[in-house]
Amino acid sequence: MDKPRRTITEEQAFARLARICAQKEYCCFDVRRKLMRMNITDQTAERIIGRLLKGKFIDEERFARCYIHDKLRFNKWGKKKIELSLRQKQLPAELIAAVFTQFPEVSLSESLLPLLEKKRKSITGRSEYEKNGKLIRYALGRGFSMREIMTCMRRMDLDELPDE
Repeated sequence: MDKPRRTITEEQAFARLARICAQKEYCCFDVRRKLMRMNITDQTAERIIGRLLKGKFIDEERFARCYIHDKLRFNKWGKKKIELSLRQKQLPAELIAAVFTQFPEVSLSESLLPLLEKKRKSITGRSEYEKNGKLIRYALGRGFSMREIMTCMRRMDLDELPDE
């Protein structure tokens, strides 16, 4: 049996979301979804989001910067996967591109080499060709470009050569 939904006022919704947004970064898309779950009308939701933006509880550039930093550091994602995820959150492409310019190119791919070295130990295959194919698919799934992957794989192969 379904419980009847409690109605929530605009002020209560604003106060709740202001508290939530003060604790963690959110984008407008996430806030809008939270408001939909509270059964807030679209017009009221837009007013609440406007107030949150004006009060700097929501800042999409700040959200994108933190999101990129966290996905690079903790999830070890590549640029393509992060970009796709930010697009799913309906952030403007110009904003995403502008925030990515704040990160040096090196920091965007520095996690790839240790990731590939660790994964290579667990990959099984009949030939080196098959193992490399699995490694490439893994890295592509993590959002890295083929150029970055091949550069790291060449570096790994050079490290494995015996010293003369």
